Amino acid sequence: MKRLDPLPAAPASVVFLLDVDNTLLDNDRVTEDLREHLTRDFGATRQKRYWAIFERLRGDLGYADYLGALQAYRAENPRDPHMLRMSSYLLEYPFAERLFPGALDVIRRLSQRGPAVILSDGDAVFQPRKVERSGLYDAVEGRVLIYIHKEHELDDVERRFPARRYVLVDDKPRILSAVKSSWGSRLTTVFVRQGHYARGPGLIPAHPPPDVALERIGDLLQIDPDALAGGDI
Repeated sequence: MKRLDPLPAAPASVVFLLDVDNTLLDNDRVTEDLREHLTRDFGATRQKRYWAIFERLRGDLGYADYLGALQAYRAENPRDPHMLRMSSYLLEYPFAERLFPGALDVIRRLSQRGPAVILSDGDAVFQPRKVERSGLYDAVEGRVLIYIHKEHELDDVERRFPARRYVLVDDKPRILSAVKSSWGSRLTTVFVRQGHYARGPGLIPAHPPPDVALERIGDLLQIDPDALAGGDI
């Protein structure tokens, strides 16, 4: 009988772990588009209330939950039909148009050296939809991991994609630092200075410096994947 959860294959020499929001995909632009759409089609009052709920949920959950905020708004306003149309806007959003330049090229190049895996935080509906509609799911051949807090699930990452070394590409110094503290010299951290998390004041001094720091994801094309895999940066 075929196992439902087969044992992993032999460890790869290296696995490349890539974040989504503001690393491969311009999520700040997605958020701004949503803000403008809400204001234009539903009014400033509804827009402000939606984002207040959104920020409260993000503080409670630790990740962005766009559809959860919409559901919470509906619970507060059960007779207001306007915001229900937002679900279609979110689910049909053209995420492929918001990939950063070179994002897919980076995945293709890294995949020539070792498996490329999406490693993201997020909810169980909207984040997978974003990964699929952006083209990232196909680009990594379905190797997608989405957790509530990915830095707490490293044992599961290792179980599913065992490797002697890992390379983590992310826009959040906090995440890079947390994973580095667990995997140590087995991990090469690549910090991409894109988005509001990466450019917030005082973020870098608060954490150990990354092994590699880039201004944009496309700059990774200028780095030899063998050097990343060997930690020779």
